[in-house]
Amino acid sequence: QIQLIESGGGLVQAGDSLRLSCLVSGLTFRSYSMAWFRQAPGKDREFVAVISSNAARYADSVKDRFTASRDYVKNTVTLLMNSLRPEDTAVYYCAAGSGGTYYNPKTYTYWGQGTQVTVSS
Repeated sequence: QIQLIESGGGLVQAGDSLRLSCLVSGLTFRSYSMAWFRQAPGKDREFVAVISSNAARYADSVKDRFTASRDYVKNTVTLLMNSLRPEDTAVYYCAAGSGGTYYNPKTYTYWGQGTQVTVSS
């Protein structure tokens, strides 16, 4: 059974940091690109970051504030979010996929259930 389980969300103030984690099981972890997306109420799901073979790419809105990493021993993906802003408020999803356009949600086959991040001003 393939599972992606996110954790680490919460309520923080602007300027604070949060670390999200995604524990992956049931698939060959190193064969997949691992991405983070987010979705705010009333908006489309938005690309945040992707990491594959230890090379990461980021959305312009989070570049220089967020850092994605992956642990091939623990089969986990981490998103360190610094200098959080109210506009970062969303449900954050972990996703696994291969091939395709890295920022397109349709590229990703497997998704977690999401974790809520709320940033107050």
